[in-house]
Amino acid sequence: MTFDRKLFFSIGSLFVVFVAIILLFEYKLEKDNRQQSLNSLLQDYNELIYTQIKERETPEVSIDSIIRNITKKPLRVTIISTSDGNVLLESQHEKEADALTSNHLDRPEIKQALRQNEGYASRYSQSLQKYYFYSAKRYGDWIIRSSLPFERNLFSILNPDNKFIYFMLAISIFAILLLYYFCHSLGKSIAALSQLAQQAEQEKPIHITIKSGADDIGTITQSLTHIYDNLLKTKEKLSIEQEKLLKHLQFSKEGLAFFSKDKKIITANNLFIQYLSLITDKTLSTAEDLFKEANLKKIVNFISQKLYEPNVREEFISESMTLDKGSRTFLIECIIFQDHTFEIAINDITQQEQESRLKRQLTQNIAHELKTPVSSIRGYMETILSTEMDDTRKNMFMERCYAQSKRLTDLLRDISMLNRLDESKDLYDSSNIDLQKIVNEVISESQAALTEKEMTVETRHLGEQMYLNGNYSLLYSIFRNLTDNAIAYAGIGTKITIDCYFEDDKYYYFSFADNGVGVPEEHLNRLFERFYRVDKGRSRKAGGTGLGLAIVKNAVLFHKGEIWVKNEATGGLNILFSLRKI
Repeated sequence: MTFDRKLFFSIGSLFVVFVAIILLFEYKLEKDNRQQSLNSLLQDYNELIYTQIKERETPEVSIDSIIRNITKKPLRVTIISTSDGNVLLESQHEKEADALTSNHLDRPEIKQALRQNEGYASRYSQSLQKYYFYSAKRYGDWIIRSSLPFERNLFSILNPDNKFIYFMLAISIFAILLLYYFCHSLGKSIAALSQLAQQAEQEKPIHITIKSGADDIGTITQSLTHIYDNLLKTKEKLSIEQEKLLKHLQFSKEGLAFFSKDKKIITANNLFIQYLSLITDKTLSTAEDLFKEANLKKIVNFISQKLYEPNVREEFISESMTLDKGSRTFLIECIIFQDHTFEIAINDITQQEQESRLKRQLTQNIAHELKTPVSSIRGYMETILSTEMDDTRKNMFMERCYAQSKRLTDLLRDISMLNRLDESKDLYDSSNIDLQKIVNEVISESQAALTEKEMTVETRHLGEQMYLNGNYSLLYSIFRNLTDNAIAYAGIGTKITIDCYFEDDKYYYFSFADNGVGVPEEHLNRLFERFYRVDKGRSRKAGGTGLGLAIVKNAVLFHKGEIWVKNEATGGLNILFSLRKI
């Protein structure tokens, strides 16, 4: 049942009950008044009868004639003794002979007359088998009781006037119709308000048409509808702006993270995780572990002191610090907002080499790197052609030419790969790749070289299925070049650790570390440059092209990740990088 019908039936029922009570009360009141009037008439008859009986010497003979002189109505008169209740005189006694000897003191009208001198009652007469209205009055030792039967004319006297009932019915019908109109109007407004509440709870657009000024609730509902529409539009705009901010956060060139007032991370971008891993002495399992980091003591103390201050009126308060780690300098800033949430930003403020310088150096390095194998091949070939020698010596020179040509081929291959990465990412196809399979394959294919150097490899936190959408050859080159670089430079008997130390919905975070000799701090910033060598003589002797780590960096960037390098506190080199899952 709708609200307006519930309201109509509820109020209507109360109104009908109220009207019924009024009618019943009025009916009883009018009936009592008419009975009083009839009683008064009969009492007048009793008074006249008593007066005339007193004036006559033989009342027994004259009672019927007295009645006829008083009224033409079928008046019945009984004279009763107050001492024993016996009937002393009865009109129409020939019709009620048995009643003359019965005790009448138990009759209600007689009881009232004995107590109050007068009494009346309407009841059924057992002797005459019909209803009578009795009126009794005490006169000394007598009680004179007169009565009239309930005939049509007497009923008309006792029944109330029907005009009042008709009037009340007419008023009731009009009131109910008026009530229905207002309930129906109010119900529509409340139904619209209910619909507004339901749609607002479900965050749906509201389509409600309400006539302005129909009633107060309708006007309120209309105003709420306009307010809610404006809120939806504002929320939609805020949602768009929020999406922009989140996109900006992920692609920002600074590490950003937002925390709740209980120091739980709300969101953080990829760069923040990478920076955090670089500036800490040990790999963090969660971003919240930064609050235990000694290097960030100033920021941690600031958060502990200011986060829960109750009387902070500024929109935000901030603190910053600089931290030198390796060959890099980081600016770390913290902002605490009024709602006790806070933001931590990490920026790499190390002055970077200019892109133009790198390009000039790249051209020079390519020419320099190509010059060595070409010159060697030319020299060996000229010696073979210009000098007579035995087959053994000639074969030795040919093997050296082949080794230099192979090095030249590897160099051209690596340059080609980097050029393809620089030109367009569309040149590499992507598919669903299992990283664990690639890592195991690299370890297996490098096992001979690892055994020769007495090196071991440990993997940590590599799940059974670590899938991402990427290019197989580039992903393979990341782990293969890092492994070859460790084999070449880490030292004999060292240990390589490949650890997927962190994972979220979008990224895998890897640490590729060894416990070897490490790299001097001044060289860390340039390890990923093309043709850059820490020890040029030793690097060429090891057979590298000088492009392995540059290929690693570009392959990581191809997979929308970031890569950094640091020396471990316990010794060795740790290369940190991320790979986007999708």
